[in-house]
Amino acid sequence: MVIVTTIRREVLTLPAAPLGPDNPLPALRPLDEAHRIEDRDRAGLPHDMARQIGYAPLHSLLPARIRDGYGRTRRPAVVDALVLENDRLRATVLPGLGGRVASLVHKPTGRELLYRNPVLQPANFALNGAWFSGGIEWNIGATGHTTLSCAPVHAARVPAPDGGAMLRLWEWERLRDLPFQVDLWLPEGSDFLHVGVRVRNPHERPVPTYWWSNIAVPEERRVLAPADAAWLPHCLNGVGGTPIGYERRLTRVPVPEHDGTDRTYPLNSPYAADYFYEVPDERRRWIAALDEDGTGLVQTSTDTLRGRKLFVWGSGPGGRRWQQWLTEPGTGGYCEIQAGLARTQLEHVRLEPESEVAWLESYGPLDAPAPAGEWDAAVRRTEERLEAVLPRADVEAAHAAWRPYADAEPEEILTAGSGWGALEVLRSGWKLPGTPFPESTLGAAQEPWRELLRTGSFPERHRQDPPGESLVAPHWRDLLETAPAGPLTEYHLGVAQWHAGDRAQAVRSWERALERAPRRWPSLRCLAVADQESGHHERAADRYTEAFDDLCRAATGQGGEDGDVTAAATGQGGEDGDVTAAVAALGREAIEALLHAGRAAGARSVWDRLPSATRERGRFRLLEAELLLAEGHRDRARAVFEDGFEVADLREGDERIGRVWERAVGTPLPERYDFRMRPSSH
Repeated sequence: MVIVTTIRREVLTLPAAPLGPDNPLPALRPLDEAHRIEDRDRAGLPHDMARQIGYAPLHSLLPARIRDGYGRTRRPAVVDALVLENDRLRATVLPGLGGRVASLVHKPTGRELLYRNPVLQPANFALNGAWFSGGIEWNIGATGHTTLSCAPVHAARVPAPDGGAMLRLWEWERLRDLPFQVDLWLPEGSDFLHVGVRVRNPHERPVPTYWWSNIAVPEERRVLAPADAAWLPHCLNGVGGTPIGYERRLTRVPVPEHDGTDRTYPLNSPYAADYFYEVPDERRRWIAALDEDGTGLVQTSTDTLRGRKLFVWGSGPGGRRWQQWLTEPGTGGYCEIQAGLARTQLEHVRLEPESEVAWLESYGPLDAPAPAGEWDAAVRRTEERLEAVLPRADVEAAHAAWRPYADAEPEEILTAGSGWGALEVLRSGWKLPGTPFPESTLGAAQEPWRELLRTGSFPERHRQDPPGESLVAPHWRDLLETAPAGPLTEYHLGVAQWHAGDRAQAVRSWERALERAPRRWPSLRCLAVADQESGHHERAADRYTEAFDDLCRAATGQGGEDGDVTAAATGQGGEDGDVTAAVAALGREAIEALLHAGRAAGARSVWDRLPSATRERGRFRLLEAELLLAEGHRDRARAVFEDGFEVADLREGDERIGRVWERAVGTPLPERYDFRMRPSSH
């Protein structure tokens, strides 16, 4: 047989908002998520679900950085893509953006099977910030969209089981310190894209793991899965159908109808909601989104990928506003059908030492008769049609055929990801067949840590840049503890100790760093966060003031605090950070801390020294309105809203805009500022 499956490079041109610089301040505060169930509410849950909900939930983003440097101004931009194609399907993959499958086209019919976003607009949905909607995304690490949502991954051409080629994506997931791979395989003549996934634990200890494949599809569909019940997250007062960020309780609800409405049609939910389907153990794992004619996309897998979920934005004004926010006006909305390792996204699965978990997923078109109507009959007809076009046994056979090729070494490297995997392999000597992390991928961010490995000393420096990325895993903390105690070493050691929960030792390390540091602001900022977390808000405000003064001197190169930060910060920055990003991030935190302490004059002093371009950003316009209210200038705060602004990094579920509007204006929140994800009676 002649194999004609191809992998080629392609360049896409999309309206895109640049990602901008990462926030250089370490993410010391607890994770800004409420993806948890209160202990008292686990009693009625299935035993395995309750155990996995309580197993190692993520509390910190460290060592990942927050990505909040993007805006809302989109311009045509070139995006590198890799296209995997046979005679039936064409998959377009974005290796520079988490390996997202941006498009999956069924060539005989010309149908796009996914929701393909026509723009690239980052928004604050990933665990660490920047994320964009559309396509198929691979979520690993912990509850939420992966920190790799807008990050490059390694990609290569590797041999496929049928003699053709597969596209392999792989990276090192830093929150859990786990390597993973995604192998995309299009057998000749197949209407289905096979995706082999493997997550490895090379450590000598068990590690919590998490995986959900999220598939965006047009929302004018009926979503079908082999289940007659679902787990629905609720908020505390019992109002259901709200986003996962608000709930503390899981309730088992019937499928398809709940509260008198068929919720398998995404637009029938007034508010955003997550439905985690309870698929019986013996049933085939699949989920489909079909239009009124019965055509659409189906996803199925081997049984290891247990969970299935429907996420809807809902038909209410907040959900509609978010849909518009993530794309262009006039573009159709989407919902997500998802598949994961556990029943729900609140759970983490134990991965034993020196072990792995692997499975195979399949994505393709489906034409099923009469998806509307009585639920059991519609599910049965859809499953029968799936079995006809892709038997369950064929998925198992494809998985068995793929497994020996999971270790196949790349034939051609197509793109490079980060150097963090190379650093871990260099430290440990681990052998990871099929997913090479060569030293050639090490970059400036990893270089001081490589020197620590090589010499036992962390390199000190006297530049004015932010201090670079911290590593917090136990093995790196041990190396820092035995290294000579320079100020930068003490700073990074404090971050690692803070992550480990040893806050008293972290404070002592940062205090020691202050004694000899050429610039004091990084450690002062860390101490200010420690003060806030312990309730010492006045002292936190003092330290933030001192830290911002010190950063301004660093940015201007002057001995005083009144230099022209706007001119000095613009365009300055080193390999490990951007002074402009540091001024914005520290200035924002300082103003918020000073306002919390009731010190509006101090907050105004910080505001006046921010670069003008920073003050014009939407997040800072909202902060300006809060500052004006603290100063007693309600009319001027109202004028900020009347002038208009967009908070590019607004977090899903963040109701801060509404609260400030209520104080400044007091009238009903207008549509342009309405991002509420729950009923206004909350």
